[in-house]
Amino acid sequence: MAETTAGGPAIEALSLIPKAEAKQSMKDFKTDQEVRWCPGCGDYAVLAAVQGFMPELGLAKENIVFVSGIGCSSRFPYYMSTYGMHSIHGRAPAIATGLASTRRDLSVWVVTGDGDALSIGGNHLIHALRRNVNLKILLFNNRIYGLTKGQYSPTSEVGKVTKSTPMGSLDAPFNPVSLALGAEASFVARTVDSDRKHLTETLRAAAAHPGTALIEIYQNCNIFNDNAFEVLKDRQQAQEAVIRLEHGQPIRFGADDHKGVVRDAATGDLEIVEVTPENEADVLVHDAHAATPTTAFALSRLADPNTLHHTPIGILRNVQRQVYDTEMAEQLDEAVQRKGKGDLAGLLAGGDTWTVLG
Repeated sequence: MAETTAGGPAIEALSLIPKAEAKQSMKDFKTDQEVRWCPGCGDYAVLAAVQGFMPELGLAKENIVFVSGIGCSSRFPYYMSTYGMHSIHGRAPAIATGLASTRRDLSVWVVTGDGDALSIGGNHLIHALRRNVNLKILLFNNRIYGLTKGQYSPTSEVGKVTKSTPMGSLDAPFNPVSLALGAEASFVARTVDSDRKHLTETLRAAAAHPGTALIEIYQNCNIFNDNAFEVLKDRQQAQEAVIRLEHGQPIRFGADDHKGVVRDAATGDLEIVEVTPENEADVLVHDAHAATPTTAFALSRLADPNTLHHTPIGILRNVQRQVYDTEMAEQLDEAVQRKGKGDLAGLLAGGDTWTVLG
């Protein structure tokens, strides 16, 4: 179960964005564009969830923006009846940062994929996260390059046989959630395309969060990497593979919650145990609001990158810290109060300048 953030900076941030004049429905956020993804693609489920959730925000459509990079998921802005931009490869976080920083009256969403965000766009992603710009980043992860027809991606498992790695990938894969936590992201979550309820709850919590919210969405590419996340979707297998995180609840999973996550007293690492009356009190209680990301990072490392067993799903971190665009606006206001109207010519000609004599 995802959680929402109430009051304080979240309410202040949302209050800057104009509200819709009339009640909206999912239909209001659909465009007349033909949705051009492969039949059965997980992108359809995510699109439907986002379109269905948008009316909850109650915001004027002209004050919502979707920015994407390059990839299958990056066609998203065409299908949202809001403003949007299909930008360049990997640069969506940078473009969205400029937009969110200068237009605080906008709700800015970034749609990207594992290749777009973590390969050519990796640098832009980590700096948006560390700055804590008021962005909501949806990172579709299908562990493959789909648009360019099936090459391995930065999240593909070791040994992955693809068109570009016929003998198996040698690269150690990125864990997007671990990467985000390492970049000091203030909101980090993971969900699955086929779990509409959980996906919507996670979107709801991300929208209420002031600052950058990153949601990794496991998404199926049925053409080039079909059933990549089947272990997390099949009801029977998922019982033993998925660790559902709920703030304030013991981290237990499996049939009848027979497994739990505890901290090893000697090493400090997290490990999976069979829960018994003797160790039940040692099972960790999930704290998404912990001041440091240490435990959240340890949770993110539980998943085996090849089998996906013991994969945490839910909000790993949700903390309050300074929002970049809010602080930038305050600095600009202070500068104006101190010096009055800015002097661009004086700025360019003043300080460390010199005259070249002929």
